[in-house]
Amino acid sequence: MASLMENLVSVLDQECTMYEQLLELSSRKTPIIVKGDLTALAKITDEEQHIIGNIQSLEKKRQTAMQDIANVLNKDVNSLKLTDLIVVLEKRPEDQKNLASRRDKLVTVANSVRRVNSQNQELLISSLEMVKFEMNIIQASKSAPQTANYSRALDTTGECLGYTQGGFDAKQ
Repeated sequence: MASLMENLVSVLDQECTMYEQLLELSSRKTPIIVKGDLTALAKITDEEQHIIGNIQSLEKKRQTAMQDIANVLNKDVNSLKLTDLIVVLEKRPEDQKNLASRRDKLVTVANSVRRVNSQNQELLISSLEMVKFEMNIIQASKSAPQTANYSRALDTTGECLGYTQGGFDAKQ
């Protein structure tokens, strides 16, 4: 059981390190989004994808370690969580304290990553809205204004000022 706990703590430490790297990248990404530097944003996103891949492989290792511990403790694998394991380790206060501190640190770092990513998402949404607004202005400036002529169906005719469908005005 001791080696299983050491393995779990080691995986949690590695996961925490990866999340700290992800937090650092996400924090660096915020001013880049504000500045609008797409090249730097793409580079950081690639680095984030690499770290996320590492986190996923560590998560699989953590699940395997939790399955092994659940089998030793004769607990249900699907319902055993880290908090439950901490409670089970009452008789081993050193392991309990060690596991609890790792869990708390991982939760804190993961929440920080979530917060920074939420900020970055809001910045990206604002940037997209600004781009849409600017595109609408550009499109509106290229089209002629419509007349206020009404058809028999009480709709506007959609005719544009300065645009005639014929070749020339015969009434002149």
